Amino acid sequence: MFKGSMPALVTPFKDGRVDFDTLKRLVDWQIDQGSHGLVPVGTTGESPTLTHEEHEAVIDCVVQQANGRVPVIAGAGSNNTFEAVRFTEFAHKVGAQAALVVTPYYNKPTQAGMIAHFKAVHDCADIPIIIYNIPGRSAVDMTPATMGELAKLPRIIGVKDATGDLARVCAQRITCGKDFIQVSGEDATAHGFNAQGGVGMISVTANVAPAMCAEMQNACLAGDYAKALEIQDKLMPLHQAIFTEPGLCGAKYAMSKLGLCDAEVRLPLLPVTEPTAAKLDAALAHAGLI
Repeated sequence: MFKGSMPALVTPFKDGRVDFDTLKRLVDWQIDQGSHGLVPVGTTGESPTLTHEEHEAVIDCVVQQANGRVPVIAGAGSNNTFEAVRFTEFAHKVGAQAALVVTPYYNKPTQAGMIAHFKAVHDCADIPIIIYNIPGRSAVDMTPATMGELAKLPRIIGVKDATGDLARVCAQRITCGKDFIQVSGEDATAHGFNAQGGVGMISVTANVAPAMCAEMQNACLAGDYAKALEIQDKLMPLHQAIFTEPGLCGAKYAMSKLGLCDAEVRLPLLPVTEPTAAKLDAALAHAGLI
């Protein structure tokens, strides 16, 4: 169920408020463009600056609008275990197909602390859990050995790996088993990640170029890495441009150029600068999107 191209959805805003009408249109557009799943309220969904009520309302909106057409993996992470449990229970209640739970950030737990955190989330609801390992943001790195311990729990089914270390895929196949779902959390290495044993991507760029991202993932799943590489060559300048400044800012700017949503973001983030906007324009043109 969880494979292919799955956009880490932006949360559109209008005059400071969540723009649910645009969010619903984005869900329909993503499905029409061939995305294999949807991931609301991750980092790209501006979860750090959403209220709890907004966080839950966005999950509910995406689940209802998707209406079972593709799986929804709801962002449910927190560095507060009680909050992660709350969001995971909510995701289960409204019908999300899985919960994406980030390693606890800022308070820097030990490996044992991460096991305890994820076990508490696992035990709170009958919903599959995907670990989100992103040491560049969380300041902690879950080791393959720790992940292997968690993989023994029946509802911890996979990882979104944003370490950028392609050797991790192989290492985690050893500790977690070959059936453990591994999806990339870094657009620029998604092609190589799949070649190492991954089955997909939770993508920022797919907010902007969902059809191309889905086509690349379909080629990888079919074992046609030459075709996938041709598509990645078209997308690579866009991957790089989007992350010149915080990725969600770049994604929203590019989406605004395509008429999909407003570029508005919440403080402390700001809209992209003019040099980055020019780089994004060039990358959109390289990809054939404008």
